[in-house]
Amino acid sequence: MPEALQFPIIDLSFPDRFSIANLIRQGCVDHGFFYLVNHGIDEELISKVFEQSSNFFSLPIEEKMKLVTKNQRGYTALYAEKLDTTLTTKGDSKESFYIGPLTDDLNQWPLEEDLPSWRSTMETYHQKVLSAGTKLLSLIALSLKLDEDFFGKVGALNEPLGFIRLLHYPGSGDLDSSSEEIYGASAHSDYGMITLLMTDGVPGLQICREKSKQPQVWEDVPSISGAFVVNIGDMMERWTNCLFRSTLHRVLPPRQERYSVAFFMDPSKDCIVECLESCCSEACPPRFPPIKASDYLEERIRLTYVK
Repeated sequence: MPEALQFPIIDLSFPDRFSIANLIRQGCVDHGFFYLVNHGIDEELISKVFEQSSNFFSLPIEEKMKLVTKNQRGYTALYAEKLDTTLTTKGDSKESFYIGPLTDDLNQWPLEEDLPSWRSTMETYHQKVLSAGTKLLSLIALSLKLDEDFFGKVGALNEPLGFIRLLHYPGSGDLDSSSEEIYGASAHSDYGMITLLMTDGVPGLQICREKSKQPQVWEDVPSISGAFVVNIGDMMERWTNCLFRSTLHRVLPPRQERYSVAFFMDPSKDCIVECLESCCSEACPPRFPPIKASDYLEERIRLTYVK
């Protein structure tokens, strides 16, 4: 049986920023994961987001397909995505809905008469989590021995790409029975800077700390009510020259229905991601060439979707 593990708990309101930064560094080096509490998003709003998410996924499939994903916004059906591209099974047993930056008019929204207050709830949540993520990035900069406004100075926060992803994993009893093993979300690492995940408490999330070791060892991630589970993405791993780890994780097919809400926080499209000075030396030269954030993300997304 996989073992349960504990990540550092980061209190965003704690006044000693350097102590918190050191704790973040420990979590990012050891696990690539930590919990975030006192983040400024109140329980009432979180409950509303989960309620509205359930309302959307409860619609008939033909209604949901009217909002099928375009420009990485909108609805993605069951099995449409396969995060572990080495698997020969059909796609992952989850459905999702993407909401991107609120400034570019590309988002798709259910009609107000069908789902009252749905759009306003999601927009408020987007704004609040983006604010929390921006504060967190200043602490991550400190944890990397950089000025706390580093990510702002390099243009990462000029027009940051914040994406909500509402996720619904049907219980195993609601899925087609077959002999092949299908994950809720197959093994993957996230593409971007950081991910802030809120779950409904139903278990299923696991991490594999040593992705190159065989056999892989998977450990259960316990949920803490009201806390975000934060993880480092591949882009941040690249920025830090692999000091901070982007950890492989997956979601097992839940026995009961499971909902979660991910917020992917990525840098502005034109931001150049190159090895941080504090993360390289003569003994540890940069492992990756500089790359524009949008070029990196677009290629990673292109490889994910089932043809």
